[in-house]
Amino acid sequence: MTAYEPPGTPGPAAPYDAVVLAGGAARRLGGADKPGLRVGGRPLLDRVLAACATATTTVVVAEPRQTARPVEWAREEPPGGGPLAALDAGLRHVSAEHVMVLSADLPFLDEATVRRLLGALRTGDALQGPARPDGVLLTDPDGRDQPLVAAYHADALRRELAALAVAHGGVTGLPLRRLTAALDLTRISDPVASFDCDTWDDIAAARARIREHGNVLDEWISAVKDELGIDLDVDTGALLDVARDAAHSVARPAAPLTTFLVGYAAAQAGGGPEAVAEASRKATALALRWAAEDTPDTKPTPDAG
Repeated sequence: MTAYEPPGTPGPAAPYDAVVLAGGAARRLGGADKPGLRVGGRPLLDRVLAACATATTTVVVAEPRQTARPVEWAREEPPGGGPLAALDAGLRHVSAEHVMVLSADLPFLDEATVRRLLGALRTGDALQGPARPDGVLLTDPDGRDQPLVAAYHADALRRELAALAVAHGGVTGLPLRRLTAALDLTRISDPVASFDCDTWDDIAAARARIREHGNVLDEWISAVKDELGIDLDVDTGALLDVARDAAHSVARPAAPLTTFLVGYAAAQAGGGPEAVAEASRKATALALRWAAEDTPDTKPTPDAG
């Protein structure tokens, strides 16, 4: 199969699991802790975890670290054994029929894209026999496959990994294309969600994009909600209208919205001065990190957590 363009964004359907590959040497980043690098105040790994937050089980293949959402941890054997060894390790922890396979360096992946990939895969399930696709993946602006931004049938992945292990005496060190070449895949073009961060220039481009006029407010509100642990769909348009009427200005729309989210987080924590102070501290720290990324000649810093 070559290309598939679904008519719209599908809603929630059958359960799925997610495997996030967060290892690798990040050589083009000088060995930096790539999953911990922050874009929009949030580690790249946390941004990916937010996109697949509806997964029944999320497995991250890497050394354990602090994350904004609870996950299961796995490690390939031996550590550093490559993407196929990491995928094999992750699959041992999941049981759903459908599995999202993601890298940990996708700053613009979102829940809508995850639903789109899963919806296309489930549409293909209606086909019989060999016509059924083994997976659905994104392609980048140059038409290259991005097999780590994809939804797969878990049984197809296990089948081909087992075949490769028999043929090569294991999967350690084998390139990912050995696996994808054996699968029947549907492709969806998405130049934004497929963007990954392999170099410092990529990190800079991602940070610049989220500060564009059409993106900055949504990105900021998403970052605040993640920081405060709020699972809430915020009607930013309505809140901005209220803030404009109250303050007679929309010059700094992030301020009143952030104040609202701080109050909401404090209420969830039971209210009281301590809860307000803790929520305010987290939001302030996030704002300082957000501002620091925009300082000229400041080198990106990994997640200290």
